[in-house]
Amino acid sequence: MRSFEGQRSDNKPIQRNLEQKKKQLAELRLALAALKPQASPILRQSMEKRLLDLELEIARRPSVEDQRSERGPETRHERIRRRDG
Repeated sequence: MRSFEGQRSDNKPIQRNLEQKKKQLAELRLALAALKPQASPILRQSMEKRLLDLELEIARRPSVEDQRSERGPETRHERIRRRDG
C-alpha cells in the first residue's frame, strides 16, 4: 500500500516544539545514565551524539525578537492593531 503526502511514514523528521525537545533531552540523559556497563559502546556513542544535537538545537533556537525581525516589515493589519492597542 502506498503512502499519501503528509502521512507519518513519509520518512520525514518529526517536528517538535521547544518543550518537547527539552523533555526528550531530559529523558535521554536519564536513559544514558541508566545504561549498564556492558552496553555496547556504539549505543552509548549514538545516545551521546543525540544529546549533543538536542542541546545545540535548543541553544540556537532564535528568540521571539529575532523571529519578528526575520519576518520583514509589518503588515497594515499589524500596524492598525498595534496602534489601537
